[in-house]
Amino acid sequence: MATSKTPSVPARPWAGRKLAVLLVVLPAACTVGPDFHAPAAPDDARFTETPLPVQTVSARTIGGAPQTLRTDQDIPGEWWTLFHSDRITALVTQALQANPDLVAAQATLREAAENQRAEQGALFPSVGASAQVTRQRISPFEFGGSSSSTVPPFTLVNPGLNLSYTLDVFGGIRRQVEQLGAQVDYQRFELEATYLNLTSNVVAAALTEASLQAQIDATQDIIRIYRQSLTVTQSRFELGGVSRSDVLQQQANLAQALTNLPPLEKQLQQERNQLAVYLGTRPDRFGGPTVMLADLTLPEDLPVSVPSRLVEQRPDIQAYEALLHSATAQVGVATANLLPQFTLTGSYGREAPTISELFTPAGIVWSLAGAVSQPVFQGGTLLARKRSAEAALQVAAAQYSSTVNNAFQSVADALVAIQRDAETLQASLQSAQAAEASLRVAQAQFQAGGIPYVSVLQTEQTYQSARLALVSAQAARFTDTVALFQALGGGWWNRTDVAPTVASCCGIMP
Repeated sequence: MATSKTPSVPARPWAGRKLAVLLVVLPAACTVGPDFHAPAAPDDARFTETPLPVQTVSARTIGGAPQTLRTDQDIPGEWWTLFHSDRITALVTQALQANPDLVAAQATLREAAENQRAEQGALFPSVGASAQVTRQRISPFEFGGSSSSTVPPFTLVNPGLNLSYTLDVFGGIRRQVEQLGAQVDYQRFELEATYLNLTSNVVAAALTEASLQAQIDATQDIIRIYRQSLTVTQSRFELGGVSRSDVLQQQANLAQALTNLPPLEKQLQQERNQLAVYLGTRPDRFGGPTVMLADLTLPEDLPVSVPSRLVEQRPDIQAYEALLHSATAQVGVATANLLPQFTLTGSYGREAPTISELFTPAGIVWSLAGAVSQPVFQGGTLLARKRSAEAALQVAAAQYSSTVNNAFQSVADALVAIQRDAETLQASLQSAQAAEASLRVAQAQFQAGGIPYVSVLQTEQTYQSARLALVSAQAARFTDTVALFQALGGGWWNRTDVAPTVASCCGIMP
């Protein structure tokens, strides 16, 4: 038995060397499919069709400060603090700590990262350990014996290691790892988009709340004026100075003003209900004072990125770029599935009837095998999957292009709104001031008997419209600013409030 094994001894190191060469060289042979290249940034000179003024007009009222567009400044990570509102800052802080959508996005990112790590394991050999103890009795007929022959029962102890390795000759596994890595990037920027949308929605809801409260206050002032006018009209009627129809008309105006109040109060409460959900709680548990427009500071310096940087700053653009990368890698996966698959399997162990004999040279057992498989006919399934992956790549490229166009539109819309709403506020202030002065003159002239009451009614209605329009214009200046910060990406690259576990695990911070 010893001499029969001698010729095979020199071949074993050579087999090991060949195996090592295969493990190193073959996986690096090639990677089929297209390589991903990030799309070039747009070279647009500006966001809008025509150049906009660098500075807006101003108005001496709430939200009337001039705003200057600055391309030399970066967007702060906590941009909402520029409004200098402790209430808004507290709302955003609570939302970032308790909103369940944010928790879900963080968990989804970790899930994607672990899926990529799991697939990376396919690049390495799979090794398993096993041990088996067998007690058996063999029939003598298996060895040509007779019924009188006897084969005593025996025990066989068999521990060993099993190895299986798929050689990634054409890069199918590497493309799959690449595809899952792109999914990690996608979920990373989806998380950033969730952060941005949440903070923007919270600030916008708080500003809407402030606008509604201001409209309620203005409506209550108008109701007070109408009540005073009704008192004066009734007095004049009793003295014979006006007709009964004038009194009825004033009562109708007061009733109309009163009907405007409940819808505003309804909207205000519904906005607070929405805020409660953003903050990760329920409406019955939400409390705190309403944000007031008069307590807010309009940011005067607005950092505006150059167009070529927008694709780096917008989370949605980065997310769709990751999807484009994923679709590109998937074409490589589908292509590799059409090509031969190479696998190596091996085992090493010991086999002996007793434990003491396991560690003798005679107890060594091993095997090494290589296999190759090539799809021959599968009804066109693999080829159809490759064509499907190529079509999906075209879809991803088109969606990326559409996302970029929509992003540029949102920035352009916000910039135009900032300029034009500043002009609207200026005009609304002038209109409100003129309407208020006209109302005072009309009321004085009516009390002196100089004009009919219908003239007072007309000036009251004009004042009501001008007052509410002014409040809406004031609120628009703040909401336009929020829209611009959101459209430009919200400064997520400057944030310091990312959970450490997410940042370290998945590379959130650049």
